[in-house]
Amino acid sequence: MGRGAVALLTAIGLAAAAPVRAARNAFPKAAAAYVVERDGRLLWSGAADKRLPPASLAKMMTALLVVEGGRLDESVAVSRTAARETGTRLGLREGERLTARDLLTAAIVRSANDACRALADARGGSQAAFVAKMNARAAELGMRNTRFVNACGHDADGQYSTAADLALLAGAVAAKPEYLSASRLERATIRTQDGKRSFTFDNTNALIGRYPGAIGLKTGTTPGAGTCLAALAERDGTRVLMVLLNAKDRWWGGDAVLDRAFAADPP
Repeated sequence: MGRGAVALLTAIGLAAAAPVRAARNAFPKAAAAYVVERDGRLLWSGAADKRLPPASLAKMMTALLVVEGGRLDESVAVSRTAARETGTRLGLREGERLTARDLLTAAIVRSANDACRALADARGGSQAAFVAKMNARAAELGMRNTRFVNACGHDADGQYSTAADLALLAGAVAAKPEYLSASRLERATIRTQDGKRSFTFDNTNALIGRYPGAIGLKTGTTPGAGTCLAALAERDGTRVLMVLLNAKDRWWGGDAVLDRAFAADPP
């Protein structure tokens, strides 16, 4: 292990020279809260039940409901509220029509709030009605410390989740081929159904195409949440899931944590 790797592991609170064994809180400085699992079993966690803003990791729930609802080739009209969404967006215009599948791809890959809101409005009738479905599905998954207020992860009073709950949600979307087929894309192009406009965008997940085995899942960044990441990587049939909330360094620090997880003794 080189000096750079040693320094990085030390900076995130994971001793480079320590034996590779499962531990409750192996790297406390990596994030305000985190969970690392391998093949569905817990390796490490820290402050896993602490309620924090989820940022765009909330979009995993929006995506899960859309995928479970089917009809991904259905035409969806961009609502007025979707066209007015703020933050990361494609610049969709009210009345434009795209397939639900293309909007889902934009919400997952680009984390586009206008695409996310268009899906929520179409599948719920309104954002409020859709959010009620999000909270009901969260309860079904056992996400006991989660409450959604909006569909796309904007900071809002009363919206919170935990690393443990988001790991449950991440496991649910990871079981959906439709979600993984989008989340593993380095770049995607979608088009309005009239063919007048197209949108090409890169994945906000910097691990995709750079970290060996990375296949998802979702990024998130807001002023209140900081930088967040739900990452999934697979090597030789082994899957590692990592959820970081308010991470110190979700990319290079995340690399080190994933490497450590693949090397760890079985939990």
